[in-house]
Amino acid sequence: MFEGLTEKLERSFKILKGQGYITEINVAETVKEVRKALLDADVSYKIAKDVTNDIKEKAIGQKILTSVSPSQLMVKIVHDELAELMGGEHSEINLKGNPAIVLIAGLQGSGKTTFSAKLANFLKNKKGKTVMLVAGDVYRPAAIDQLKVLGEQVGVEVYSEEGNKNPVQIAENAIAKARKDGKNVVIIDTAGRLAVDEEMMNEIAKIKETVKPQETLFVVDAMTGQDAVNTAKAFNDRLDFDGVVLTKLDGDTRGGAALTIRTVVEKPIKFVGLGEKMDALDIFYPKRMADRILGMGDIVSLVEKAQEQFDAEEAAKLKKKLAKNEFNFNDFLKQIQQIKKMGSIKDLAKMIPGMNKIDDEEIDDDAFKSIEAIIGSMTPEERENPRLINGSRKRRIALGSGNSIEEVNRLIKQFEETSKMMRMVTTGGAKKMMQMMQQAKRRR
Repeated sequence: MFEGLTEKLERSFKILKGQGYITEINVAETVKEVRKALLDADVSYKIAKDVTNDIKEKAIGQKILTSVSPSQLMVKIVHDELAELMGGEHSEINLKGNPAIVLIAGLQGSGKTTFSAKLANFLKNKKGKTVMLVAGDVYRPAAIDQLKVLGEQVGVEVYSEEGNKNPVQIAENAIAKARKDGKNVVIIDTAGRLAVDEEMMNEIAKIKETVKPQETLFVVDAMTGQDAVNTAKAFNDRLDFDGVVLTKLDGDTRGGAALTIRTVVEKPIKFVGLGEKMDALDIFYPKRMADRILGMGDIVSLVEKAQEQFDAEEAAKLKKKLAKNEFNFNDFLKQIQQIKKMGSIKDLAKMIPGMNKIDDEEIDDDAFKSIEAIIGSMTPEERENPRLINGSRKRRIALGSGNSIEEVNRLIKQFEETSKMMRMVTTGGAKKMMQMMQQAKRRR
């Protein structure tokens, strides 16, 4: 996500490296490169031109503080412009209502059904809501079956009516049942088409007019670039939706849709999908995304993911162990498992400042496997008391885990280096964990 844009923007800032002043000439050169980077990222020419004109206007004549270089100042200006381009502040989903009704729209293949289940999972687990999913795509039995499977996976009821081809009636009946059952939120998955057509627009408009949702979300595949922006505009002109959901943002996308859709439709991006798992859904924060685009990482999101897995009781026990220098391989293994629960290791790595240049080939989501195998080959006594591990024990552990003695020695050394860390989510600690993953990958 955004790797190409990040690389090109970083190159543009190098023009100002080593220069003591911002002048009209060096700013013009930098802005020209920034514009090219945005165009290559599939940002429309008009928007790229308007943004870079604003950057140029703000940069020229800026006074440079002794502690801030011209290139650093330009990074700050570009960061603020990118964040503003994507909406500035994040926008919350509206859940007022009894029940709150959320209508999901979009083209076929955009990821509507998967997003509907992800949203249900998000609202259930993070907002404490009782949710009902409604199978409103009456034309594709596969869509109904998919929603039922996903609903079961996330533990949310799915309402459907076999044989009923009237999506408006299905939606009304579902809402009545949800109200009777005391559900907080109803999420209605609707039918899509391969392209925008009048029949689809009429149907979704009729559903919206009838059920009067608190929130109408338009789901779009980020990998379709400017086509996604054009489709969003067509839907918004007819539906006047409340927000956008970008799916497949973890794919091979240049980022143009994420950067420009807010400006074109004047509606906020509310969620982004970053994978197939049901918990791979994030609230969209423009400033955090600008951080990531400029290679600054996203420590705030990383900390939030860590806090979701935070166990206060376990943390208190760990703190006592660390204070007494009793941190052992059982504790070390728990820390690894906690990090794995936070999501894809590759995605976590990109959130750490300075780690954006790591090649995906260097980080594997299975990178901890050899470490877990080594620890698993230790006896309970060895895991509890690492000091017991001598030469002969190392040979046995290496043989049992399918690793070499050198790899066992390396892990023991890494364990000793990390035993003083209170948390794995601080920049230094996280970097050490990522370094371990890279080393594990290279050893294979």
